[in-house]
Amino acid sequence: MHDTPPSVPDFTQWPSFPFEGDLHVKQLDDPVPVEPPRKGEGLRECTACNAPDDAYIWVGERWRVRAMDRPTGLPMVLILESRTHLDLGDLPNLLAAELGVMTVRLERAIRSLDGVARVHVNRWGDGSAHLHMWFLARPYGRLQLRGTFLSLWDSILPPISEAQWRENLALVAAWLAEFGGRPLAEPPRIQWQAPSSLLAQSEAADAAAADAAAAAAAASVIEAAEEIPEPAGSTSGVDPTDGDTAPSADPVDGDADAGSTVADTAPTSETASPARAGNAGSSAPAGRTSSGASTSGTTPSGVSESGAPTSGVAGAVPANGPAILRGAAVRNDPEGEAPDKATAGALDEAPRRAAPNSDA
Repeated sequence: MHDTPPSVPDFTQWPSFPFEGDLHVKQLDDPVPVEPPRKGEGLRECTACNAPDDAYIWVGERWRVRAMDRPTGLPMVLILESRTHLDLGDLPNLLAAELGVMTVRLERAIRSLDGVARVHVNRWGDGSAHLHMWFLARPYGRLQLRGTFLSLWDSILPPISEAQWRENLALVAAWLAEFGGRPLAEPPRIQWQAPSSLLAQSEAADAAAADAAAAAAAASVIEAAEEIPEPAGSTSGVDPTDGDTAPSADPVDGDADAGSTVADTAPTSETASPARAGNAGSSAPAGRTSSGASTSGTTPSGVSESGAPTSGVAGAVPANGPAILRGAAVRNDPEGEAPDKATAGALDEAPRRAAPNSDA
């Protein structure tokens, strides 16, 4: 009794077989006496010979690499073709040797892509007489796609995104170009439209920066206002630092009170620290001396209120001491010496240190 052959072959039970369910084997047709010509044979035109270079992702002197016209289920499917219209068995030794080099080079380029575990290399040649080698990339971790059915899975799996497909093509073309030839595949264009979440974050950041700038400006105005003390007895609406609007003592009147103002704003002891000496004008409010005597105004730097320039005062007087400036202007006037000896003794310290060229 003869064994009954199975209805389907054993490979239908392989994990890599892409179909399941009830399957039936087709009935074989009778063989034909003469096979029909392939593309590029007899009177049939060769598609590869008529294709321009811009239809390929990489072109060289004797080889070209092209891709499918759209993304497929596998990460990459490429075809290596010779420029010369030759089939595999017709290659001369030079092209045969280069075919081995190009096969290894292209396999490495495809395998360098992210998510590629293996690269299957196939040559069928039943459709075209022009040599073309197929390179199919198997995704990493997809064990069900291992083996001879990978080309079938390529048509079953959902296609990858076009952006990823174009990026893969550009990477392979750049890899091959490192060894010569010309890459023609371009990466996908960048989408410059930002997501709405990024726009919202940008607007929120701009608003926070504007609030911080406004708060800093307000704080600086408050701090500046606190650093400018008001003189005792000053009237509202009059700037105590404005030498043009505030009344000032006339240095030529010989008023002893003007000299007493200078005596208390400058350091009166030789043992005073430099910091205290430099900040003597700022340790007491402008327009008021440490002894409590109020000043009546300020004088512009280097010029007395009567219009006469003060000698040697503009370059020696510090910028933060308007009271010292007034004292220097008074001491430069020989007529301003007070008859009070005690007051005159107090005047002999700071004016001489602030203005070395004074008359005292």
